[in-house]
Amino acid sequence: MKAIIHRDHGGPDVLQLVDRDLPVPGPGEVRVRIAVSGINPTDLQARSGPARTKQFSEVTPHLDGAGVIDAVGAGVDRGRVGQRVWLYLAAAGRPTGTAAEYTVVPGELAVPLPDEAGFDVGAALGVPAMT
Repeated sequence: MKAIIHRDHGGPDVLQLVDRDLPVPGPGEVRVRIAVSGINPTDLQARSGPARTKQFSEVTPHLDGAGVIDAVGAGVDRGRVGQRVWLYLAAAGRPTGTAAEYTVVPGELAVPLPDEAGFDVGAALGVPAMT
């Protein structure tokens, strides 16, 4: 799959397009095929803010997004496969956000998105809707 990553803090020039293996959901997690990755000021601050101890050697950014669940881990209802969802806090404390073709998040961070709402609307919810 394609993903945008960064290994260092800085401006847009630290972003790289790379190929990565398809992530596998662990217990309690869902894998989402990302349709739209949302970006907000928190994402920019996390990448371009002052240098600090890095939590991960490589990060796929973006907290918010929307897409369709295509796989679930143990303990997650298989009925969620095919569900349209919006995501929030996808990259919070994790190295994998929504700036990729697929991401894995805890199931509770994948909120059902009504069919009437576009993925662009779902990707705009996330952190702004939760704060």
